[in-house]
Amino acid sequence: MFQIRIHGRGGQGVVTGAELLSAAAFHEGIHAQAFPSFGSERMGAPVVSYCRMDDKEIRLREPISAPDALIILDPTLLQSIDVFNGVDPQGFILVNSQRSFEELGIADFVASFPADHVCVVGATELALKHVGRPVPNAVLLGGFAAISGQIRFESVEKAIGEKFPGDVGAANVAAAREAFEIANTASRAA
Repeated sequence: MFQIRIHGRGGQGVVTGAELLSAAAFHEGIHAQAFPSFGSERMGAPVVSYCRMDDKEIRLREPISAPDALIILDPTLLQSIDVFNGVDPQGFILVNSQRSFEELGIADFVASFPADHVCVVGATELALKHVGRPVPNAVLLGGFAAISGQIRFESVEKAIGEKFPGDVGAANVAAAREAFEIANTASRAA
């Protein structure tokens, strides 16, 4: 089983991101589940969502405490909560930022991971460029597909298109494709 924990803030599409990831896994013929964990959220409050993928039925229902991958939609959370708690030492880390790991203050931590398993992608800026809104969730799924190899970009594209038909879906797919290319280039360079 492959387990992903997604951290962000209310309004960034944390829950929708996990649902899209789950839908992409279904397109791969993989069993998947997605669910959020939140209390009395207000716009901007920390939110966590989870996604599990497996080649057999998933019976677990509890939050993911030892993720194989982290997708961090809001880099301000790096300094306010322990988003890295329990992450597998061979896991994947994808952070929404145009800043380097050094600039984010986590270079020493991510240095212990395989270099091709960690990546920063300016997903908010890509969303603004393509979609016209600062919602990084679908964009980061392209980056996740590139660094993890758990799903193909084509499956991400299908999931986005089903959730957001028409121009909005096409714009999100274009942003996710650019994130995929950025992360793929960074992964190959590592």
